[in-house]
Amino acid sequence: MPVYYYSDALKQGQKEFRACVVRGEHPYLPVLDDFVSAERQARGTDLGLVSVPMELVVGTVSSGRTTAFARNFMPLSGEDSEFATKWKHLCKAHLDEGIRDPIKAYEFMNRYYVQEGNKRVSVLKFFGADRVEANVIRVLPERNGSREVELYYEFLDFYQCSKVNFIEFSKPGSYVQLQRLLGKAPGDQWTDEERRDFSAACYYFRRAYEANGGKRLSTTVGDAMLAYIQIYGYPSLRQAGEDEIKKLVGKVWEEITLQQEPAPIDVKLAPSEEKEKDGLLSKVLPKGRPDELKVAFIHDKEPDTSGWTYGHELGRQYVENVFQGEIETSAYFHATDTDPLELIERAIGEGNTVVFTTSPRLLPASLRAAVDNPKAVILNCSLNKPHRYIRTYYARMYEAKFIIGAIAGSLAGDEPIGYVCDYPIFGQVAGINAFALGVQAVNPRSRVYLEWYALGGAAAASQRLLDRGAKLISSMDLAKLSDRMSKNMGLFLIEDGKQTGLAMPVWRWGVYYEAMLRQIRSRTFQAEYSESSKALNYYWGLSSGVVDVLLSEKLPSGTKKLASLLRRSICAGDCDPFRGPLTAQGGAEMLGEDQVLSPEQIMNMDWLADNVVGSIPAYEELDDVGQATVGVMGVEPSTQDKGGARA
Repeated sequence: MPVYYYSDALKQGQKEFRACVVRGEHPYLPVLDDFVSAERQARGTDLGLVSVPMELVVGTVSSGRTTAFARNFMPLSGEDSEFATKWKHLCKAHLDEGIRDPIKAYEFMNRYYVQEGNKRVSVLKFFGADRVEANVIRVLPERNGSREVELYYEFLDFYQCSKVNFIEFSKPGSYVQLQRLLGKAPGDQWTDEERRDFSAACYYFRRAYEANGGKRLSTTVGDAMLAYIQIYGYPSLRQAGEDEIKKLVGKVWEEITLQQEPAPIDVKLAPSEEKEKDGLLSKVLPKGRPDELKVAFIHDKEPDTSGWTYGHELGRQYVENVFQGEIETSAYFHATDTDPLELIERAIGEGNTVVFTTSPRLLPASLRAAVDNPKAVILNCSLNKPHRYIRTYYARMYEAKFIIGAIAGSLAGDEPIGYVCDYPIFGQVAGINAFALGVQAVNPRSRVYLEWYALGGAAAASQRLLDRGAKLISSMDLAKLSDRMSKNMGLFLIEDGKQTGLAMPVWRWGVYYEAMLRQIRSRTFQAEYSESSKALNYYWGLSSGVVDVLLSEKLPSGTKKLASLLRRSICAGDCDPFRGPLTAQGGAEMLGEDQVLSPEQIMNMDWLADNVVGSIPAYEELDDVGQATVGVMGVEPSTQDKGGARA
């Protein structure tokens, strides 16, 4: 019997060899010695006995036996060779009692290279074994800032707490995101039971993923599984049967295939021109009387306690007035007090075909509702989220912050300037840097001191700035309903115990919603979806009228002229807050002369300008609301090349 097995294995090896030659690839096993020095190998860490996924065993340590195997570990030696005889004996032993002795291997970049036991691996791979026991030495790569190496170091942090080596991602931040989606804080240790449950979940998901055609995708199984968990949750994998998981994977296949896009988001910087095209929405939105369209606005809080909700509620009232008798709107509050998914489902059940969810915290429920209700149009107010089944919308508030920064810089002289931010989420870091660059443009020596009101509250943050000597402070973007809170909005001056408002950034949500609803009614909305295979993010700015800057009459006339000039220049496209040269904290050059950051680079910004004093807080430092918000759309440390700017 082993004779026939070896003959089959040899044919597989020869087939792989020929295929590699045709593709121009090296046809033999990769050799660790060829790209990792003996000195670095000698500094490796002994991990002891490790259960290694067979698909991650890819090569051999030295070149001594490499030509005996094709790249798939199948043999290449003739059937009468000594090698073949030993392989057959090992095959018989495996069939009689199983291969029990662990191999010896080196791990480098989560790939395993065999030092002793190449034939054992060959036999096990031939019989389709899932794992092999190995005594492993881990060799660390030099940390050179490359995406691949930094992603591997993220994996090491994850492995340290989970001891899971069989899940891989292609995007930075995914390991931290998985940990959170599993209900764990970064660094929380896994139990043996949790590890076993996760292994079983991965097994069933992989089967469903491959059954739906996953092997044809360039994405990793981990990327696809993370997309699935974001929609259905981890308990779904643990509780659903294999057939049900396969069905659900097929239902969200567009979301899974999106993961293989190197740039999965299509950013829309302004309202599109109207297009009359039939499509999916033609089955949803009325072709007859416009007053049949019903639109729901779902909020996580209420206007009486949240300036953010208040602003969106004013936007809803604005479109009610603009579309009198044409569009019916309704508002739902306190979505996070219960189950937000149930509230969205209720709104759809009450006849709303368009749903705006106005908080990033409602994004997971919005995504699930969109998958379960494909005829509903659901948009979430957030930024930089690559989801195919919903669209997100946000405003380029950093343009207004640049103008306000220039105002602050023109007034500060030699004194420090303060900046209070809420949470380190997409869009907010760009606002901090734009403000700092506005300051720098008119006052190169001035420094901006950064504080976060998610660390102890807004009052404590402002007091820390006052203690540093800052009299000019840029704080919250939104007006609360009480006069007391409104004083802490925008840029204000505190002098001799008196607080004076100077400039205020404004979100014009009514203008945003009007333009968006006009696109939906004209079918332009569906045309954008049909023309793109990516996630659609709307990121409109000053030129679209969705943000603005209000100036106090107490500002000097020259300062008001400066602000008006900058506003006109930004709207005309003649001034870009993120035009180089740009330098980050520590002196790192982020952008060369006359280069401009792309919208994607602005959204993903995870660095602070060199005139900012402060840092981005860690997730664990934030308050409960901050953690809930950052957990959905927080800025994760990115290791991607910060270059690639367009000229």
